[in-house]
Amino acid sequence: MKQDATRNAAYTVDCEDYVHVVEFNPFESGDSGNLIAYGGNNYVVVGTCTFQEEEADIEGIQYKTLRTFHHGVRVDGIAWSPETRLDSLPPVIKFCTSAADLKIRLFTSDLQDKNEYKVLEGHSDFINGLVFDPKEGQEIASVSDDHTCRIWNLEGIQIAHFVLHSPGMSVCWHPEETFKLMVAEKNGTIRFYDLLAQQAILSLESEQMPLMSAHWCLKNTFRVGAVAGNDWLIWDITRSSYPQDKRPVHMDRACLFRWSTINENLFATTGYPGKMASQFQIHHLGHPQPILIGSVAVGSGLSWHRTLPLCAIGGDHKLLFWVTEIYSSRELGQVLRSSILFQHIFHQAVDVLSSRDRREHSVSLI
Repeated sequence: MKQDATRNAAYTVDCEDYVHVVEFNPFESGDSGNLIAYGGNNYVVVGTCTFQEEEADIEGIQYKTLRTFHHGVRVDGIAWSPETRLDSLPPVIKFCTSAADLKIRLFTSDLQDKNEYKVLEGHSDFINGLVFDPKEGQEIASVSDDHTCRIWNLEGIQIAHFVLHSPGMSVCWHPEETFKLMVAEKNGTIRFYDLLAQQAILSLESEQMPLMSAHWCLKNTFRVGAVAGNDWLIWDITRSSYPQDKRPVHMDRACLFRWSTINENLFATTGYPGKMASQFQIHHLGHPQPILIGSVAVGSGLSWHRTLPLCAIGGDHKLLFWVTEIYSSRELGQVLRSSILFQHIFHQAVDVLSSRDRREHSVSLI
């Protein structure tokens, strides 16, 4: 029987304002809770959340705000630093933001007396993506509508600058490929840059415009995904510079693409915001249709939990969380084989009992 993939959010957290962007911390921070940051019109909130899927004594979600940072202008992007630690004394909270005033702000806090930020200036147009060096956290990369990708140190000094052929939409820094940077452009081209030689070494083509978002798969460095026009597209960079798979997904144009952090076949996409409802979908490469469809009023942002098949999206005065259950192809085969074996053993037992006195033995089918 075909199961309806449409679902409401599993959990919600109320917020004081419209949420423009939300990001789970993708790095281990030394605490059982999961750090999450979200940005509104003039603030950033950092909190922890724990879900019942990871701790049995929790019902639903347990959320706690750690600190609200005044921002003064709309927050458009958030990137976590791997230097963030909750198990150090004092704790270290470090992240950066992109904002409507075309500036990057680097925040550092000990959640007590120290709350500092540094402004990184240089972009001349809207900043579409930013990311920390995932190993040391000593550099930040950003891309912008000004047709540049820039790399900064933590003092705010620009240490590298790549000229693009169109607006830069996404930038990814993979923890297993720290000397390479993936940059996606609106014209449909995705390039990989060698940071030592400071030059492009590989390019992919979507053959569709506008490319709005791209992401480098954490669990498989050969895999890249993106949304362009109404479609999602997947590349295997060892096979071709053109997509291996693509599918129409959002009628009103696709907006964001994010790979799961725990499964190389699992990814999420969102439709373009601004409509009455923004559609959100979770896909698995082994399934022809989305495995989960959600809808959120004027939703924005998209982030995967570090260790669970769980997505967060920002909405009007709330955070929304969707959970999916998914097996790898191997796991799915094991489950099916186990189910077939169970049915075989069960029917054998029924046959044995049927040959005995029914007054002494009965089988209940539930």
